[in-house]
Amino acid sequence: MKVNIGNIPLGDNEPIRIQSMTNTDTLDINKTVEQCKKIFDAGADYVRITAQTIKHAEKLREIKLQLQKAGYNSPLIADIHFNPKVAELAATIIDKVRINPGNYYETKHKDKIEYTDEEQKIALQEIKKRLRPLLEICKENNTAIRIGTNHGSLSQRIMSKYGDTPKGMVEATMEFLRICVDENFPNIVISLKSSNTIVMVQACRLLVQRMRAENMNFPLHLGVTEAGNDNEGRIKSAVGIGALLVDNIGDTIRVSLTESPEKEIPVAKLIVKYSTKQLSDTFKVSDNFFYNRFVYQRRKTNNCLNIGSENVPIVVSNCFDIKDLEYSADKTKPDFFFLQNNNIDTNQEPDFKFIINSENWKGQKNVYPLFNIKNFTKIDNELSELIFISLSYKELDILKNSKNINYSNIVLITKFSTNNFIYELRLFFKYLIENKILIPVVIKADFEHNKIDDLQIQAAINFGVFFIDGFGDGIFINNKEDIKQQEITDIAFNILQATRTRISKTEYISCPGCGRTLFNLEKTVKKIKERTSHLKNLKIGIMGCIVNGPGEMADADYGYVGVGKNKITLYKKQEIVKKNIPELQAVEELIMLIKENGDWIE
Repeated sequence: MKVNIGNIPLGDNEPIRIQSMTNTDTLDINKTVEQCKKIFDAGADYVRITAQTIKHAEKLREIKLQLQKAGYNSPLIADIHFNPKVAELAATIIDKVRINPGNYYETKHKDKIEYTDEEQKIALQEIKKRLRPLLEICKENNTAIRIGTNHGSLSQRIMSKYGDTPKGMVEATMEFLRICVDENFPNIVISLKSSNTIVMVQACRLLVQRMRAENMNFPLHLGVTEAGNDNEGRIKSAVGIGALLVDNIGDTIRVSLTESPEKEIPVAKLIVKYSTKQLSDTFKVSDNFFYNRFVYQRRKTNNCLNIGSENVPIVVSNCFDIKDLEYSADKTKPDFFFLQNNNIDTNQEPDFKFIINSENWKGQKNVYPLFNIKNFTKIDNELSELIFISLSYKELDILKNSKNINYSNIVLITKFSTNNFIYELRLFFKYLIENKILIPVVIKADFEHNKIDDLQIQAAINFGVFFIDGFGDGIFINNKEDIKQQEITDIAFNILQATRTRISKTEYISCPGCGRTLFNLEKTVKKIKERTSHLKNLKIGIMGCIVNGPGEMADADYGYVGVGKNKITLYKKQEIVKKNIPELQAVEELIMLIKENGDWIE
């Protein structure tokens, strides 16, 4: 359904809208206005501004007025947590208010972990009582509402019943949606966000199913919270948002980067561009999908050397010349190199594994042959301990009809065009599952990009949806333009990290910042990265404030959270270990904490 947000409607057949959020102090009207201009100039449809108090909400009036005087009439959105009165005031001023079911009404009771049915009923009645005035104000002012549920800030009442799960996120949202429907208020947008891409995707899919069951069709706002910065943040956002857009789920998106907010807009545009190229009417979220879309389960396969079964997904990279094999200690190297020519002496490279076209294969050590449909009949399982076969969906019948080949040491490498990649690859895996073929699959995609931004976004969308859903035992990015192989390899590892299928380096869960952030988040993230990026398999959360911070970094090993002006609190797992540290000392204190717990390596 269509929702009116100021002069730019959302949903139904409208284009996918793009938005961002200011990170200035809302009380500083001039800075906030200038940042709104930069975001709109970059191409955003909407801008969100935090309003944590009545005083902040009152400033929205002047911010809107100054923007209109400067010729900026696009919609503004207020971001509200904890205080219904602030939401009610903001709703009289701007075009949409965002409220969070996790903290709009309910407060946490330290020792309470169970709620009776009667207590649940009373809580819902109280939510309705608190929400009704806001709905009436929004009706009078034609103001929209976003019900924005965050994985990191579910109420204690919801957590007690459903846990920290996609189902809990959906139930928290449905409670508010039902109240809005009962009160005849349809001007609703919904978001379910998490820093975990799997949780975020599953929650949104489940919500769509639940809404359909109750005859609801509200538009969705998509985003991965605390995605981080640089290439990692871009890829993580593309993985989560893209996995939903390719199935026609989502009406507006926000890319949350720990950078200047206007830098989010070009990334969001690329995600929309490459997601809409892969839309598939055949595979929409439905009850009769060929696998469970709401629970992660990796496809069962054979164990072939270090591929398939319980092994982490491998990375295959092209090797055009000897320079592609030059890996320093701080670089992550691929598991296999595909030899594009036969000029490299593999005997001189004992530390690497290679794949080569079967006609050029001479039985070299650590070199494995790749067959295709044309020379399939020449496959002999005794030739090598590992054999690769390149096949498209239309060629899969050869596996089913071949009785003389033992598939225990065979791995497939997919062969598809990028234009219909997701649709055909889903058919590919559907065929393997229905025919109980347990051969591991390395997903290969061919691109023709000369810009790293385009390559990493399109690759993250094309590959990400499969690894999120448990498909794929390897990743092979083949790009025909002049982008360095090391950069392409980094993209592959970042996609696996973003889908949580292979953790190869420190993961930073960092928020984009907003008006609640009271320290320089972007510089702090950069500083912490410089000091800790050599640590493998650690998760470090870096959060601007406590609204969503502790919740979103719940599975982080260490947390760095702003709790006041230039004051930081440090966490080990979910436990506070050092409070109110001056910002100037906080990074060193974090390093000391990591060392004290034995997780530091020089």
